[in-house]
Amino acid sequence: MTDISLQRVDWRQRARQVLTPDLRMTLALLLPSLLLMIVVIGYPMIQGFWYSFTNGSLLKAGRFVGFRNYGKLLADPAFWHALQFSFTFAVANIVGCYTLGLGLALMLQKDFPGRGLFRVLLLLPWIVPSLVAIVSWRWMVNDDKALFNQIIGLFGGDPVYFLSSSNWTIAIVIVIKIWRSFPFMLLSLLAALQTIDRTLYEAAEIDGATRWQSFWHVTMPAISGISIVLCLLMTVWTVNDFDTPWLLAQGGPANATENLVVLAYRYTFARNDVGMGAAVSFVTLGLLMLIFIGILRLQGGKR
Repeated sequence: MTDISLQRVDWRQRARQVLTPDLRMTLALLLPSLLLMIVVIGYPMIQGFWYSFTNGSLLKAGRFVGFRNYGKLLADPAFWHALQFSFTFAVANIVGCYTLGLGLALMLQKDFPGRGLFRVLLLLPWIVPSLVAIVSWRWMVNDDKALFNQIIGLFGGDPVYFLSSSNWTIAIVIVIKIWRSFPFMLLSLLAALQTIDRTLYEAAEIDGATRWQSFWHVTMPAISGISIVLCLLMTVWTVNDFDTPWLLAQGGPANATENLVVLAYRYTFARNDVGMGAAVSFVTLGLLMLIFIGILRLQGGKR
């Protein structure tokens, strides 16, 4: 009994040492936020995960069917097409946004008349609500009387029916996504470029480095960390983008621009199959987590 009492006293002393007044105050301040996150994020995720193992609809709860939804999903050609388009969509947007954003950020570092106004104008695609922006683009490419076809007609070209061709619809969706997303990349990279110590460029110039060598060996290493974070964020936002492919063409001809999010929407609301819609959502979540883990491990291995 004495040994047990001593162990209890020792445990209490260790707890008092760990739970300092500062730590207790921190936990007390974090507790409301943690509870809110559990209610707002944790519970819906657990419930959605459960739905992916049922055959329920929007009107009634279903019964447990195990991994049947995931098996049906892997056997559905629409899933593999949506997965392929989501990959193409994400890679094209990341490459386009990063290239355009970095190029403009490098240009905006230079001092020229109207630079402030130019910065504001470049942020407009990001500021304009997605509904307004995408519907405006749809009006510009919708038919042979639209703005783009009128411009093509001025040069003697034949009308292009952008939303009737799978390839053209994919191209337009990618262009719109890049146009909407590059201002965020531009703003973030511009902030990163302004933190680079200018003496590094002076040292490179003294060593005889060209502008390209300075860019490759000074600029890129300095912004590599923020670049990886930006690419990860852009991957999530692009894969989860519902607005652009849906508002422009509702998935396009032959569902050419149907990504995983649009597919989940179709399963849930068009086919009234909540289980399959939830399965698509959690497969998407799993793929994004694998991408995150792979890129972060690769980044850690280079350090």
